[in-house]
Amino acid sequence: MLKAPLALLMMMTVSATAAETAPPHVQPLQIGNLTIQQGKPAIIVSTTGADRESALQLARQAAQNAAVQVVELRVDKLDFATDVDRVAQLGREMRRELAGKPLLLTLRTKAEGGSLSPDDGRYIALYQQWLAAGFADLIDIEMRIGAQPVKQLVKEAHQHHVAVILSYHDFQQTPENAEMLRRLAWQEAHGADILKIAVMPKTPQDVSRLTEVTWQMRQRSEKPLLTMAMGGLGAVTRMSGEIFGSNLTFGTLGDASAPGQLEVQALDQALSTLHKANAS
Repeated sequence: MLKAPLALLMMMTVSATAAETAPPHVQPLQIGNLTIQQGKPAIIVSTTGADRESALQLARQAAQNAAVQVVELRVDKLDFATDVDRVAQLGREMRRELAGKPLLLTLRTKAEGGSLSPDDGRYIALYQQWLAAGFADLIDIEMRIGAQPVKQLVKEAHQHHVAVILSYHDFQQTPENAEMLRRLAWQEAHGADILKIAVMPKTPQDVSRLTEVTWQMRQRSEKPLLTMAMGGLGAVTRMSGEIFGSNLTFGTLGDASAPGQLEVQALDQALSTLHKANAS
């Protein structure tokens, strides 16, 4: 099933290796029992259910699965997403189940592929209340809310010793390289601990451009990167992070939370194979 993407990946790897001038450096980031650094990317799995028990079940499975390093609580998927106390209680329960594996808190809006459409004021207030509740190890903030709100949320997150992913998602296209680089640089300038961009490719060239942007940003920044081209066409980018400079990736334990995600055991096998090849 993975043979075609892996073949494409090997061709892309040869190209990247030929163009390499110096090994990229990533400043290690410690979150819970996980160190995000150079090498084999860390795998994140996401909740997709609407109820408490499905989220807890995923946390239990993830805790027992060595291939999973981070669990994302997709609050927008819950049928009680705006109930601050219930979400906080669920987060605390999940964190206990995870036994040291980091919990990522995400409220993905419809504007960026999620399930809710809170106005920016409500979006910010929800995150502030969840940060105060103290159950998350890291949070995902959409950069679209603007500079001042982003700076405020980043400041509050860091005051609570919570790491921040600043993110940008385009489910329609793959922007021009300069635009993708601009967005990643903006995220770094506004205090992100992890820089994230996810785009929708329409051609193999779009996939190649995303990896090129990742590599270029890796030369400019020591911050961990989380980059991907979505859908089946972009699946190769979920495996190729170690080569091009992305330090985390998403897999699935059950239903996918975004198009193109791979089952976690198959993804881990592909990442391990590439890691061994890259080290030889």
